Amino acid sequence: MSDRVLAAEPLSASPADPAASPHTDAGDAGYRKDLKSRHINMIAIGGAIGTGLFLGAGGRMASAGPSLFIAYAVCGVFAFLVVRALGELVLYRPSSGAFVSYAREFMGEKGAYTAGWLYFLNWSTTAVADITAAATYAHFWSMFSDVPQWILALIALAVVLAANLISVKYFGEMEFWFAIVKVAALVAFMLVGIFLVVTSHDVGGSTPGLANITDHGGIFPNGTMPMLLLIQGVVFAYASVELCGVAAGETENPEKIMPKAINSIMWRVGLFYVGSVVLLALILPYTAYSGDQSPFVTVFDRLGVPGAAGVMNLVVLTAALSSLNSGLYSTGRILRSMSLAGSAPKFTGVMNRGGVPYGGILLTAGFGVAGVFLNYLMPGEAFELVLNFASIGIIGTWAMIMVCSLLFVRRAGRGALVRPAYRLPWAPYTQIVTLLFLASVLVLMWMDGGIGRTTVNCLPLIAAALVGGWFLVRRRVRETAGDRD
Repeated sequence: MSDRVLAAEPLSASPADPAASPHTDAGDAGYRKDLKSRHINMIAIGGAIGTGLFLGAGGRMASAGPSLFIAYAVCGVFAFLVVRALGELVLYRPSSGAFVSYAREFMGEKGAYTAGWLYFLNWSTTAVADITAAATYAHFWSMFSDVPQWILALIALAVVLAANLISVKYFGEMEFWFAIVKVAALVAFMLVGIFLVVTSHDVGGSTPGLANITDHGGIFPNGTMPMLLLIQGVVFAYASVELCGVAAGETENPEKIMPKAINSIMWRVGLFYVGSVVLLALILPYTAYSGDQSPFVTVFDRLGVPGAAGVMNLVVLTAALSSLNSGLYSTGRILRSMSLAGSAPKFTGVMNRGGVPYGGILLTAGFGVAGVFLNYLMPGEAFELVLNFASIGIIGTWAMIMVCSLLFVRRAGRGALVRPAYRLPWAPYTQIVTLLFLASVLVLMWMDGGIGRTTVNCLPLIAAALVGGWFLVRRRVRETAGDRD
């Protein structure tokens, strides 16, 4: 039977069951439905909160000033539209293969192959960053200062890898508590920040209030261009929002859980990202922040709070481990879907008794291990270039999600299927505008020069690698499809 179409079922879904689909994905078999509502909700939160806020906001604030909140708001809106489009597809047909499975249905095997390997590009390079960051953050504490970085990196990888390999329940629990730590840290900061602003409490010689914005150049102290150029980095801060769509394949009643989890992303982005940046701008002038220190640590240091740097270092370490945890989980599911279609190595399709696709997880973990050595062997710029490829991967993944959504809506318009009640608003214009936004991000990367321009210039090489890889796997893809038929 074909992996793309079940001939025994009618092509159009019944209105009584709008989520019915004529497509099945062989990669969905064997999974346990062990993720609960609380897991999905916290995965959605954790996917929208990362080191880009805890650590990266300081340097961005110093560059763009208070206008940084506009960049976070704009990127947050488009991130929400992407995950909302994915949510509609999930309600139509939940799949652990997520957008790769939908690309297979609406774009064919070439589309699924492209979507899957772009996603792997994102997470394999992100794993390099995460494993190195975890070791670097651990060195902050004196008890780990004498431990070689590569040992700390391997310990971090081993802990997260073990949780992923045992069962999806352990992954869900780990991600749940990682998200709790991040949310608790942000809530605590916002409560303190609101108190400081309302009471005009002195913060290291500065009085919180609007004067910290109006007396230092306003919202755009350095013009609008720095804010626009920062959008490329801010997009990467939202790189895990699509994770809840992958996790939907391993939860019961996704039609009840997913809409609530996805809809909550919008207000969480507004509260945590935009709200935090606005408070940072009100508490201290933008010139007080720097890329060498978390902006939250800057505030607490100015207040003279002991141990603030240690607490925030723990939060940032948690964010790095959460990102690594998410990457191992999602790529394992995506690679299994691709493997059973013939477009990924066979070993990435195998599962253990706990229903975990350990082959794909181990492949991604292998890149993390390689990244530790890469960090030692290659100079800083080359390492940054590798990390920039993660941005290319996530932009490509989001673009594929929106293209799938666009094709899905058009097929529904022809009466070939019925859209679920939970829909992406203003389709198909929403998809088109989002695709234009993603293209503009690439333009901004090129305009920024340096590593960003070098990365964009490498796009032909990435395209050539994808084309070459397709010629290597296309025969197996056809044979696999023939065997199913």
